[in-house]
Amino acid sequence: MSQAKKRILLLCAGGTIACRPSQGGLAPALDSQALLEHLSTMTAAYDICPLDLFSLDSSNIQPEHWQTAARCIHEELQNHPWDGVVMTHGTDTMAYTAAMLSYMLENPPVPIVLTGSQLPLEHALTDGYENLRCAFAMAASGVPGVFIAFQHRIILGTRAVKTRSSRFDAFESVNAPLAGTVSAAGLRLNPGALPEIKGEFALKADLSDRVFLVKLTPGIRPEIFQWLADTGYRGIVIETFGAGGMAFLRRNLVECLGKLTARGIPVAAVSQCLYDGSDLSIYESGRMALQNGIWDARDMTTEAAVTKMMWCLGQQPQDLRSLFFTPRFGEISPER
Repeated sequence: MSQAKKRILLLCAGGTIACRPSQGGLAPALDSQALLEHLSTMTAAYDICPLDLFSLDSSNIQPEHWQTAARCIHEELQNHPWDGVVMTHGTDTMAYTAAMLSYMLENPPVPIVLTGSQLPLEHALTDGYENLRCAFAMAASGVPGVFIAFQHRIILGTRAVKTRSSRFDAFESVNAPLAGTVSAAGLRLNPGALPEIKGEFALKADLSDRVFLVKLTPGIRPEIFQWLADTGYRGIVIETFGAGGMAFLRRNLVECLGKLTARGIPVAAVSQCLYDGSDLSIYESGRMALQNGIWDARDMTTEAAVTKMMWCLGQQPQDLRSLFFTPRFGEISPER
């Protein structure tokens, strides 16, 4: 007796994988049905249902699109017996979307896998087919959570960073091992890299888009932070130097940021360095930052920290700091 095919929901949000040449350059043109027709060799292994979300260059994906996607996935999983979800998405902001969905969709019952490509699916050299094969395999794995599948790698949605603009191996898993790999041996998952999913499936899609990311540069003027607060921003993420360095002589960033935290505006520090993360306890400037109420986001990626801040503010918790540092899906390692 043959085994029943896994039922996969294919959500399409545009991106390079769906692009065709136009007078203005590459632009999303393929809808979910057209994508499915290109995947005829894969449809034999799965029962795939296509559904269009958006048709957007991912540079145009906004916080409200994250909410729409999360609500759609939640509704589909509540009302249909899907075994997994694959979402095609542009690569430029895919890491932000994957991180936010990891927060909004609490305890998902099935795998939710984002993928895309560096070349359009209709290009002779496209990487799209292989990425989709990997995504469908992960979606059919039965391992719940939000992931990115790209160039034979399975990455936690909160640990993915796009590190290359044109090479096919565009994404890396930063400060965390790969969740899995795909090779001639098939899909091989790394159980130690998979966070535990427990509890009821819930949608928590509220967020605040008033979070600003600032990359520190030598000579940056402290007044910029006061201006951000005065214009209505409710949270700030700063990319610090090295392990958490920031100026406190001549242009005293630490003092200015401390005034914001005293006003109840959270400031979280990540490192500009891709790997290892921040540790504000090492240097004088970092310790001064801690004393001024700045949060040490440790090994969180910039994408994970920005979206986590947005999501936490939307939840309106009694203890914002505690919620920010409570792991949702492997976005931060235990404190050293």
